[in-house]
Amino acid sequence: MGIQNCPNDDWIQIDNGYLDRLAERRQTILNHPDKTIGVNDVSSLAIQELWTEVIRHVLGRFPNLFRLEGGDVFKNIVSGKTWRLSEVSRDNTKQLLMLSENVEEDFYFMCPDSENEFRLQGYLACFPGGFDSPSRVGLSMAEIHNPVPGYPERIKRGTDRFFSRMKGGTKVQRFNWSLQTDGKDLFRLDGNNFYPEQGHNLPTIQDKIDLEKCYLRCERQSLVSLKKSRAIVFCVRSYMTHLSHIIAEGNGPALADAIESMPEKLGNYKKRPFWEKDIYAYLRA
Repeated sequence: MGIQNCPNDDWIQIDNGYLDRLAERRQTILNHPDKTIGVNDVSSLAIQELWTEVIRHVLGRFPNLFRLEGGDVFKNIVSGKTWRLSEVSRDNTKQLLMLSENVEEDFYFMCPDSENEFRLQGYLACFPGGFDSPSRVGLSMAEIHNPVPGYPERIKRGTDRFFSRMKGGTKVQRFNWSLQTDGKDLFRLDGNNFYPEQGHNLPTIQDKIDLEKCYLRCERQSLVSLKKSRAIVFCVRSYMTHLSHIIAEGNGPALADAIESMPEKLGNYKKRPFWEKDIYAYLRA
């Protein structure tokens, strides 16, 4: 799983692209409301609990960016927008919309069922990296990750054990990546992974890649265990870096070596056969 401890101060991150990405999130929700916001009765307590925790956290962590006025009005000093907390607290959809207007992380709510199996029940998914959230609601971790090479045989048991042992208030993190060869848009329901069980076929001849549209897409996934609801929330922050920037930093050959060293099944899952020839030449030039 590649789990690391997540310092509390690093949980929610804000950088100099903040307002641009908030605007992109706002437009994505307008264009795809059902794909980006998901609530139900099972996830209601978890959404309420996380919303409360995020608001409390950013007020303490970023006092120059957020302020509480009159005990009930939350103000984003950067955007100038305000929310009355007593009103938002009564509606899960409003809570997720408020989060989308203040932080860049997406949130996926894995709630325990009667057999202590964690299942996706709610989501704020403005920047999904090939993940169609509505179609995954009700699925367990194993069912969601079954297409990932090695997950059923090597990772599932450890993941289940780790989830069952997470204590309320725990924060950990891991990192994931993919190569996006057709533009930098962050809203992706599919496209970055290869799924043979869905009828996808590996190419016999690679398509010509437009190197101007090639990006390394990284996800920082922090996992938060909530005390009251016992839900585990995947908090996903996405980063896009053009490959030319990686080359300029002197890391092109290292990235090519890392891609090339992946086992065959994992490389296929990451769609390596679709673009490897052109990407290797570019990174190592």
